[in-house]
Amino acid sequence: MIHCEGLVKIYKANELEVFALQGLDLHVEDGELMAIIGNSGSGKSTLLNMLGGLDRPTAGSLTVDGKDLMKFKERDFVKYKRESVGFVWQNNARNLIPYLTAQQNVELPILLNGRRKQQRARELLDAVGLSHRAHHKLQQLSGGEQQRVAIAIALANHPRLLLADEPTGSVDTKMAAQILELFRKLNRELGLTVVIVTHDPELARKVDRVVSIRDGKISSEMLRRKSYIEELAELEEGEAEKESHVEYAVLDKAGRLQVPQGYLEAAGFKDHRKARVQLENGRIMLTPPEEG
Repeated sequence: MIHCEGLVKIYKANELEVFALQGLDLHVEDGELMAIIGNSGSGKSTLLNMLGGLDRPTAGSLTVDGKDLMKFKERDFVKYKRESVGFVWQNNARNLIPYLTAQQNVELPILLNGRRKQQRARELLDAVGLSHRAHHKLQQLSGGEQQRVAIAIALANHPRLLLADEPTGSVDTKMAAQILELFRKLNRELGLTVVIVTHDPELARKVDRVVSIRDGKISSEMLRRKSYIEELAELEEGEAEKESHVEYAVLDKAGRLQVPQGYLEAAGFKDHRKARVQLENGRIMLTPPEEG
């Protein structure tokens, strides 16, 4: 579904150049449910904007659903955003029009596409569990309900890819779990590829793959150890979820490796800019340099 190779994004301000992405490589399979995590300024939201057709990379290659976004003209981006991708923002002011009802908000993008709006809007609100709130204005809906309306809007154009930028950032823990379960349902039942940007480690642990971005590049990946069915069985028995993911550092084509910062500090690398490299019994060992 998504192929990024050597993706670079440079922002220019007051004759200064800021590298938001520095040769990022990312591949996402069709029908995958995954999360992107990273500190503020790491480049994760910049990447999401690229995938959503909201911004253009400075260099590299970017293909989504077989479409080469590097070759797009402005009209191609308009068509792409209307037909191929759905976007859910953290801030509901960007998702919704406040003086319309929930159903009218969902009808609007369908109206732009000239499809049967009312029936489709009702189907989408039913899919996100809000058919009983269809005619309520936004101020009559909770934050979680507003976010589910936003997800219905994102699905209005039958996208193959759903992008969500901090979708649970403005709701409580219980509602965050319900929103994630909704993403899971859409992923399973519609075969939708879902990419979630989040800073919430608890939410990230509930998806199949977690990609960590640091300094504009992929630093590590975490893959789920066990299947979703096994996890459900464990939760029903009331057992706490144990280590659910295996973490992998990512090697680029030049053999460069980003080791997670916490690991470096725990191993005594905090004040060192070099690492001693040794090969022992088929394993590559990294140790701090010897003093003196």
